[in-house]
Amino acid sequence: MRSATERREQLKEVYGRALGCTACPLHQTRTTVVFGAGNADADLMFIGEGPGANEDKQGVPFVGRAGKLLDTLLEEIGLDRASVFIANVVKCRPPGNRDPHPEEIESCHPFLRAQVELIEPKVICTLGNFSTKLLRGDPTGISRLHGQDEVQTIGARAIRLLPLFHPAAALYTPSSLQTLRDDFARIPALLAAPPLPQPHLADEQPDSPQSQPEVEPETDEAIEVASEQLGLF
Repeated sequence: MRSATERREQLKEVYGRALGCTACPLHQTRTTVVFGAGNADADLMFIGEGPGANEDKQGVPFVGRAGKLLDTLLEEIGLDRASVFIANVVKCRPPGNRDPHPEEIESCHPFLRAQVELIEPKVICTLGNFSTKLLRGDPTGISRLHGQDEVQTIGARAIRLLPLFHPAAALYTPSSLQTLRDDFARIPALLAAPPLPQPHLADEQPDSPQSQPEVEPETDEAIEVASEQLGLF
């Protein structure tokens, strides 16, 4: 089993690879890689779709209006951003905030899988259709699935998955906002549930360099600075 320190150091290595990734065309238009941010030992992880304009500038996920709503919803259940980890399906902003293309999602998936395996969350909340369909491996939409938790195996981790409406959608639909708030209220009970038995693969290393995009990592100095900004220490 990896210690918390070992997992954190490996997460920083994955981050370094993501910073230099050119595996899909999104690297040509990004300002920065939005790897994710929060507690590297979090029991609760949120996974959205992709960075928007504000995230692309600041390098941190969910910093706009949707991020403020997410902060409010967390506060309502006794949590805050520092206690969770937030990431996206793709780490670079799709131009014009368009939907990410299948090949872009596929290129980024090894990074997301490594994040899940190294952070070891008990619960993952998918925000919206893209992350829900990806992590479930099923095309069923969020409107049918929201608020219904299930056990899923992500890479080598068994987790409780809770699909939720994306906060951005809830901003424009009052009924969706109340539904999102009601679904959020289910999170504390899921976090308090007994730990799930883990597959035997849990002791293996997540996504070897051969299975990740072939990129050169950024310098140690760049990784250290960016990791500190994202709270990976």
